Amino acid sequence: MKIGIVGLPNSGKTTIYNALTRSNTETAAFSSGQVEVHTAVVSVPDTRVERLVAMFNPRKTTYAQVIYNDIAGLSKGAGRSGISGPLTNAIAANDALMLVSRAFENDAVPTEDDIDAARDFVVMETEFLLNDMTTIEARLARLNGQKTRGTPQERQRMVAEEALLQRLFVFLEEEQPLRNVTISEDERKMLGGFGLLSLKPLLRVINAGDDDDEAKYADLLDENTLVLRGRLEAEIAQMDAAEATEFLADFGIEEPGLNRAIRRCYALLGLQSFFTVGEDEVRAWTVEEGACAPEAAGVIHSDLQKGFIRAEVINYDDLIALGGMAEARKVGKLRLEGKEYVVANGDILNIRFNV
Repeated sequence: MKIGIVGLPNSGKTTIYNALTRSNTETAAFSSGQVEVHTAVVSVPDTRVERLVAMFNPRKTTYAQVIYNDIAGLSKGAGRSGISGPLTNAIAANDALMLVSRAFENDAVPTEDDIDAARDFVVMETEFLLNDMTTIEARLARLNGQKTRGTPQERQRMVAEEALLQRLFVFLEEEQPLRNVTISEDERKMLGGFGLLSLKPLLRVINAGDDDDEAKYADLLDENTLVLRGRLEAEIAQMDAAEATEFLADFGIEEPGLNRAIRRCYALLGLQSFFTVGEDEVRAWTVEEGACAPEAAGVIHSDLQKGFIRAEVINYDDLIALGGMAEARKVGKLRLEGKEYVVANGDILNIRFNV
């Protein structure tokens, strides 16, 4: 899972990146004119992994991972002329986007306008809409000159692509992001190389001040918007566990922003975790909700999906309640499932396969 962090200048975007990745990245106070991307890989906090490690005492422990990309370069007005190709590519390369809006007061961090997080969210999303309109207009112009050429199959494909792009352009004109439009899997494949930014799932982050309470932003909060006290969270991210716990309690923060943001990203993308266990390794894997057992097997290794026979399955809660695999087998909770089995969050799988 790749999450691109985007924000307007002086939004504290990199501070949020540091808070979510335990990094200590610094950025210049001025733009270099280049597309700068900082990348960090973060282990997904999961107490279930810790319980499984205590049960199986493996030689190796591997958590699921999230890749955060801190992307510099977005500015107001960029979408009207078309966001640069390198910046578009850097943003589009992610599975979802995290938009950071400034809500904190700090005289040492200048801003061109007054501080208004809601307005800045609209500004950034409008830039994406305008950029997508520019992209689609350019593609439609090329199709207009090409659709009478090529083989019958190629012409048919171009006619279908033109119809799709014209339909999507209407939504953009109505200021509707493409993520809200019903698009089939085949149509998504057709759009795969265009870098349409408003098609990306979006998580909004309000970068608040140290003493701000979530209630202050209640009118902006929904399932895809959260408040992080960025500077404070970045400091906490550099502390050891005991010190961080004490600091969180002092500021009334129930859970680190790192944990909350990852959970929101999983929900945004419709993802869940399953596990493989044993003496060699306890490992968490990520798969889409609704995925069947062979798809989960493919996440582990493509050979397991190709040669899938059965999956030996028990859910984490059942295993913990029973105290181990031996007891699970004894009471029949460890079961064999076939290709149609839909993997549940927290399932522990052992794939039987033959290649």
